[in-house]
Amino acid sequence: MKLSIITATYNSQATIASCMASLVQQSYQAIEYVIVDGNSSDDTLEIVKQYQLNYPHVAFKITSEPDLGIYDALNKGIAQATGAVIGFVHSDDVLASNTILSEIAQAFQNKALDGVYGDLQYVAHSNTNQVIRYWKSRSFHPKLLKQGWMPAHPTLFLKRGVYEKYGNFDTSYKIAADYDFMLRILKEHTLKFLYLPQVITKMRVGGMSNRSVKNIIQKSKEDYRAVTSNKVGGLLSVLRKNTSKIKQFI
Repeated sequence: MKLSIITATYNSQATIASCMASLVQQSYQAIEYVIVDGNSSDDTLEIVKQYQLNYPHVAFKITSEPDLGIYDALNKGIAQATGAVIGFVHSDDVLASNTILSEIAQAFQNKALDGVYGDLQYVAHSNTNQVIRYWKSRSFHPKLLKQGWMPAHPTLFLKRGVYEKYGNFDTSYKIAADYDFMLRILKEHTLKFLYLPQVITKMRVGGMSNRSVKNIIQKSKEDYRAVTSNKVGGLLSVLRKNTSKIKQFI
């Protein structure tokens, strides 16, 4: 089974090497690595191309051109992906272990599954071993959506057919397109998801959605739009979604 991993980059020279190292050193080797660069002006592409030379066993697809933001870049990556399963490793993130893709591929041996997800650790920007926040997920049930629950999107791996049937990220969202997309598929009772109770991804702190008060307000507005347009909740769902994150710091 081929896994397509998508990384969107833009002036990511500070973190892209550790991101890529966590992927090319995986024990699972049936990997297609799709790099979608937003026309970086720093050394991002040089670092990417050096990894491509050093790890010929990984099937790289590299493009660099202006885009309309992170979700536009991820949509471009999905369009290029040819693997049976698609996942994302953002340029600030690292996979939690060298065996995690093997475990995800093993889970997908259950042909009935459409998606697999797990836990996420928020880590210090300068030290990915320093855990600041732990997003522990849980087994999925549709009733959880109205309570503001969702899996951590960077840990979510889906069969390519899910995107083909339910579409990609809605780029009219600037911060919450991943939440909108997950609501779109999680509310579908015909799809089956498996929770792996382990850390899949480590994310450096400082992401776009919580970078400023302005972004937090915009994120909440977009979250409300997502839950109402997908008919899975309302304002209370958004409030529960935000307050549920408090326990992740404990």
